[in-house]
Amino acid sequence: MQKPTLLSGIQPSGVVHIGNYLGAIKQWVELQKTHHVFAMIADLHAITIPQEPEKLRENTLRMAKLLVACGIDPNESVLFVQSHVPAHTELGWILNTITPLGELERMTQFKEKQEKSGLYAGLLNYPTLMAADILLYQTAVVPVGEDQEQHLELTRTLANKFNNRFGETFIIPKALIQKDTARIMGLDDPMKKMSKSAASANNYISLLDEPDEIRRKIKIAVTDSDGTIRYDEENKTGIANLMRIYRAFSDIAIEEIEHKYTGKGYADFKRDLADLLIEKLELIQEKYEELTKDEGDIMNILIAGAKHADSVAEASLATAKKNVGFLPIV
Repeated sequence: MQKPTLLSGIQPSGVVHIGNYLGAIKQWVELQKTHHVFAMIADLHAITIPQEPEKLRENTLRMAKLLVACGIDPNESVLFVQSHVPAHTELGWILNTITPLGELERMTQFKEKQEKSGLYAGLLNYPTLMAADILLYQTAVVPVGEDQEQHLELTRTLANKFNNRFGETFIIPKALIQKDTARIMGLDDPMKKMSKSAASANNYISLLDEPDEIRRKIKIAVTDSDGTIRYDEENKTGIANLMRIYRAFSDIAIEEIEHKYTGKGYADFKRDLADLLIEKLELIQEKYEELTKDEGDIMNILIAGAKHADSVAEASLATAKKNVGFLPIV
């Protein structure tokens, strides 16, 4: 039985933190067993906000190494860089021509990013490029954070619209949302999602943070004055967030964590959480260092991934162009 195709992407910008790992990367690794995973480094999306060219190249390579270090297996999954597959931008343009402007202007992320970075066409058209990313691989399932559900719904709308107008061309993708770890909140502000672009490094735990830095950040993470290790998202947002992180890295249920720390204080819990993170991230960091010693290995993985992705994407694009009515040259 053929595995269903799954595509997900991550931008090579900012720090890769445990929120990215738990909300996305860890899922991809686990889903390799049951799905044909296309893991995309979304550099075309990254440039919708200003990037320093050398930094973008550096971040793209680092992201590739981290994905492999976290467990993305090039023998099981297709790891590639978005800009290495030209079909993404070509299908993105075609989808632009059937997308009402109002649909793009209503996107929540567009409104938020516009305020920070200004109004650019690339930022406005981000969702149509994302739709192209997904539809090119005849994707059945897309792991998305709750903040990306709106974009996926537009993708589904555009796929249906294209199929109805030009004939069956694209599979209609479904969302896969892991509710319990999809939103890991900031250590310094548990009311806001952990962010790569946070003003303070105290907001997140980077996958590459040193042990002492992890201990420091967990020690000063926001909690409350209650002092009891109890899960209450509404009234104890800080400690609830730390407990979700503990659960995700230990696979221990929330109830067991509460029982384990009955009669103990935040200092004990934070110490143990920091030790847990150091232990789990050490394996990722060791693999990352191996890949850094000889970057030829990761480049070979990306070249092979681009060839595989390109062959699949070009087949879907050819069908879309034919159905639209473009004149072939052969």
